[in-house]
Amino acid sequence: MNGQLILADWLMITPGKVPLREAGVRVVGDRVVDAGPNVELRACYPDDPVVDGSGHVLAPGFVNAHTHLYGVLAHGIPLDRAPADFWGFLADFWWPLVEDALDHEMICAATDWACVEMLRSGVTGFYDCLEAPQAIPDALFAQKEVVEKRGLRGVLSFEATERVSRENGQLGLQENARFIEHCRREGGLVQGLMCFHTTFTCSADFIRQTFAMGADLGVLTHMHCNEGVHEPEYALKHFGMRTLEYYDQLGVTGPGMLASQCVQLSERERAIIAERGIKVTHMPLSNCEVGGGIAPVPEQLAAGVTLGLGSDGYINDFFEVMRGAFLIHKAHHQNPQVMPAHQVWRLATEGGARSLGWERVGRLEPGWAADLQLIDAGLPTPLAEHNLYEQLLLWRNHTHVHDVMVAGRWQVRDGRVLGANVPAMRTRLQENAQRMWSL
Repeated sequence: MNGQLILADWLMITPGKVPLREAGVRVVGDRVVDAGPNVELRACYPDDPVVDGSGHVLAPGFVNAHTHLYGVLAHGIPLDRAPADFWGFLADFWWPLVEDALDHEMICAATDWACVEMLRSGVTGFYDCLEAPQAIPDALFAQKEVVEKRGLRGVLSFEATERVSRENGQLGLQENARFIEHCRREGGLVQGLMCFHTTFTCSADFIRQTFAMGADLGVLTHMHCNEGVHEPEYALKHFGMRTLEYYDQLGVTGPGMLASQCVQLSERERAIIAERGIKVTHMPLSNCEVGGGIAPVPEQLAAGVTLGLGSDGYINDFFEVMRGAFLIHKAHHQNPQVMPAHQVWRLATEGGARSLGWERVGRLEPGWAADLQLIDAGLPTPLAEHNLYEQLLLWRNHTHVHDVMVAGRWQVRDGRVLGANVPAMRTRLQENAQRMWSL
């Protein structure tokens, strides 16, 4: 079968390994089938067309392991006053002014824009969490059409909650179940999983039901967990124990649990995550923006926790997200050796893929998905084996991503997202933002 050779100045096979100089990959279909020095690839496959990546680093595509694609609609929203705490952020701002106002057109306009933003910054796969209680049923199905048009690998879910009503909570669970089964029948790059909000918006029976449905459907179950001090304080007041202790008592902790945020954790909660094999996603920038705190990510990594990195729908340039993870923990621990660059790169690629349950995604090794990016290597100082991860992390951003491939298909060429009319998309998004802001 004919393939194509993508040959670059540098090849990052997997973060942590020494990058290869003058190396590339061979792609056939949706897979990487060979990787190595450019000279050897040319000799082995003389009839393959060549994509010239001179002056670039060939790297795995990023996996945005937690986002809210609709979040862009809230950028710049008028507020009488800023929320004073995390509970105020939810109750006075996010729920009434954003999530409760969403409809299908708003969701699709925001999804399209965010997909293009992610592609431009090298993101090839993502997990989105949608809470729009007035937009179901079928909100996920509307989103799926947009994501498929942009060619991204994605997991979509509806964040079911009983905060509106018990009936609305059940409608949210059924939205997820129908979507999971639909995606499984269709195949393709878009999948679903089960999702609910938190312990303070969902009853014990609802939480158990969600996990049971996830287990029956063979998918992960996601929730936000301890994003600030509010949820653990709520759990202590109402259940006599902290959040993850409560989940453990309910019998739902385990490898099927995907917990996002996990900022305010006790020692026992950190132990439960590690002991039960719970998967975690980390949002360093949004945790700062909402005043939630700094998650104990270095400690979780040391304990062997499967951990990915996400934008939370806040800042979608994934280089900025990586910089947040790289710098914040150094300052918090007052230790410049914490969170080395190659570790952050791993969270942004294979770590994110593993947190979502994806296999053979996040590396450029034979047999792995052809999800990749070409990044401008023209830095002021020389790239070398010892500094490549740190140099790219600190001094690159979305403007330096030249090309992006997802599952063997080019979605970005020469810095341009194929098939995207950005001015028209911006106009559509602004119209929907104004409409949401005026409700």
